Amino acid sequence: MISLLTATAAADELTGIVGVAAQVIEALGEWGVGLLTLLETVFPPIPSEVILPLAGFLTQQGGMNLILVFVTSTLGAYAGAMLLYWLGYKVGQERAIKLLSKLPLVDREDFEKAAGWFERHGKSAIFFGRLLPGVRSLISLPAGAERMNLVTFSIFTVAGTGLWNALLIGAGALLGKQYHLVDQYSRFLNYAVYAGLAAFVVWLIIRRVKKRKESAR
Repeated sequence: MISLLTATAAADELTGIVGVAAQVIEALGEWGVGLLTLLETVFPPIPSEVILPLAGFLTQQGGMNLILVFVTSTLGAYAGAMLLYWLGYKVGQERAIKLLSKLPLVDREDFEKAAGWFERHGKSAIFFGRLLPGVRSLISLPAGAERMNLVTFSIFTVAGTGLWNALLIGAGALLGKQYHLVDQYSRFLNYAVYAGLAAFVVWLIIRRVKKRKESAR
């Protein structure tokens, strides 16, 4: 079996987060990917745009199973989301923000951004928020604080994180040694999400207007 570190070194010098991620995956395999996505969900400065394309690339080197990487990454992200949901549920949003804002590289503005998204879009923010940086990890906190139904939260979380993970892992697998390009161009994925959300809002408005017209007849 090809050493994962050797395979990665051909495409990257294994510095910074990429190096740490490669070492974790080398030690734990697919479950290392799950651990990394759990940490990324709880600690936003760890970027999934780096971790998951790397994992996708490594599946093409014969060391890991593509489906299992997807499953473990989604389970890890869900576990991290549940931790933040539980924290918001137990201590409330403001107290949770004060606690988490003490972490290095975590800004209070990121929490306020996520809370604003949840306030404006409700449960749909759980799905779409999983696809957006700065919102992806922290959207679970206001959901827990507002006592969002756990089953609904879980469905939207798994759907959103599953889609995001599939896109990044698949891109890494397709790009091969150029997997790092995913991080550079991930903003275009974000633009697509914003466009999709805008279309969804327009659809909701049109549907509501039609219902009002029908009820007025």
